[in-house]
Amino acid sequence: MWLQQTLFLSAKPRGFHLITDEVLAQIRELTSIRVGLLHLLLQHTSASLTLNENCDPSVRLDMERHFLRSVPDSASYEHDYEGGDDMPAHIKSSLLGASLTLPVKHGQPELGRWQGIWLGEHRIYGGSRKIIATLQGE
Repeated sequence: MWLQQTLFLSAKPRGFHLITDEVLAQIRELTSIRVGLLHLLLQHTSASLTLNENCDPSVRLDMERHFLRSVPDSASYEHDYEGGDDMPAHIKSSLLGASLTLPVKHGQPELGRWQGIWLGEHRIYGGSRKIIATLQGE
């Protein structure tokens, strides 16, 4: 079985957001998969998807602080006509990536105990986001 659908994420402020429940709630057919793969592609160049800590929110705050220091808005970028936060957002997106492939077993992604799906929102006002979810399995 193959299924592909567009998922919609509500607008979030800049930072890292645990979106596991928001994503999985939109994939109704996931519960019918005994074994398979779930591929998620974020259709934006100024945000990212990653797996990380799903319990302690301070990890997300520390990640955001790290990236603000490592890729500052105040650097001199050639690409700046979409705002000072746009080019740094593109860099962060490329560093972290825009897709995830997750194994599925008995209707659930096989995440580690402390793993969750994160959206890295790298724009100050990024707006709503779309993810293409492709589910393959039996």
